[in-house]
Amino acid sequence: MEIRFDGQRALVTGAASGIGREVATLLAECGATVVALDRAAADLQSLQRAIGGEVIVADLADPEAAARAAAEAGPIDLLVNSAGIVILEPFLETTVAAFDATFAVNVRAGFLVAQKVAAGMVERRRGAIVNISSQASKVGLTDHTSYCTAKGAVDQLTRIMALELGPYGIRVNAVNPTVTMTPLGRKAWSDPDRSAAMMSKIPLGRFAEPREVAHVIAFLLSDAASMVHGVTLPVDGGFLATR
Repeated sequence: MEIRFDGQRALVTGAASGIGREVATLLAECGATVVALDRAAADLQSLQRAIGGEVIVADLADPEAAARAAAEAGPIDLLVNSAGIVILEPFLETTVAAFDATFAVNVRAGFLVAQKVAAGMVERRRGAIVNISSQASKVGLTDHTSYCTAKGAVDQLTRIMALELGPYGIRVNAVNPTVTMTPLGRKAWSDPDRSAAMMSKIPLGRFAEPREVAHVIAFLLSDAASMVHGVTLPVDGGFLATR
């Protein structure tokens, strides 16, 4: 099965690095014109040199900037909400600032961008959206109060979007990756004891690579997944099977 997106425009948020960058690269390889959205201008420029397409520099933590960026992107056929942050704090020490910042980027930005993009999809009665959630939406993780709570909200946002946008021919799904070996992921899980404890809970015995997550996203965006709608799909090597 070959997945192609020729003639389609794909907006990827958080595209400058990590999973978002891998998704943007893969979608370009599959023929899409990629609109890459992030706040890291230099990284976006390097991505554009590699894959072409368009770039939009915006801080998605700012709701007005997020809405403007989505409007600037123009008509979009495929949307991947990948932008996200994580601030690790124990529950009793979790600050309002950290909680609000996490929700601003991980939930509100995706909501605002999708709202603007989906309005155009409704007019054309077609489109596909994938929100990037996490296995952290399904289980509690120590020191992840803000992150787990925000990703749980992403899952629920995905379900509501699927319910209301489905009648217009717009499919909405989420992926829920385990620890993924992005540059940030490698740094965060560099402690052998910490990584071994998490890896022992994954039946496949390893963490995910960004390309593996990107392949699942590409499938969900494609016509091959034409009857897949409203799911939160683990990409976790079996982590949730052990819960």
